Amino acid sequence: MTEVKNREISTDTIDEAYTYDDYRQMIDRLQSDGKTTGENHSDAMLHYTKMNVHRMKRQDKRTDLNDELTERLSKVDTDWTWLVLTEAWCGDAAQSLPIINKMADTNDNISLRLILRDEHLEVMDQFLQNGKSRSIPKLICIDSDTLEVIGDWGPRPQEAQELYDSLRSDSEMPYQEVAERLHKWYADDRGQAIQNEFIHAIDEWMHS
Repeated sequence: MTEVKNREISTDTIDEAYTYDDYRQMIDRLQSDGKTTGENHSDAMLHYTKMNVHRMKRQDKRTDLNDELTERLSKVDTDWTWLVLTEAWCGDAAQSLPIINKMADTNDNISLRLILRDEHLEVMDQFLQNGKSRSIPKLICIDSDTLEVIGDWGPRPQEAQELYDSLRSDSEMPYQEVAERLHKWYADDRGQAIQNEFIHAIDEWMHS
């Protein structure tokens, strides 16, 4: 996780953000119009979005939070906003958002809100991956009362990030193969890596 000193999120940004259900419904409406989020409505981007809708539905149905994570979430006794930068065409977001939503649903003190990266670059650019990449999803944990940024997570579990970096280092590997192998990792992992990382993240954020 990155350092978060001197980073700010406005009340308006949070107030105008989507709930998870609103986000899913917005994507469905765009799809029915032959569109996705952002400005690029190419066949490839529409295909990614269609695949991601299937991924989110699958994760919604099959995700069960482990006992240790559930216990840790139950101890959050201050109001947090989990603000997530995302886009409908982002495969990593589709794999993680349903699990993050399940986490937030376990505790009324945690409010999950979603914003589109390309509409909020002023936020995204405060949380760049390695200081240079606008990688999503990016979850920002915020004290709901003070708007202090407590911590962040993303764009993917560390093991998946290491796999992605390794695959991308092979200049001859087509990106389609990179994506297929990354999504196979997600399928094999079944949401365990992100859950284990959030156990430690919540510990950090509660004591920050």
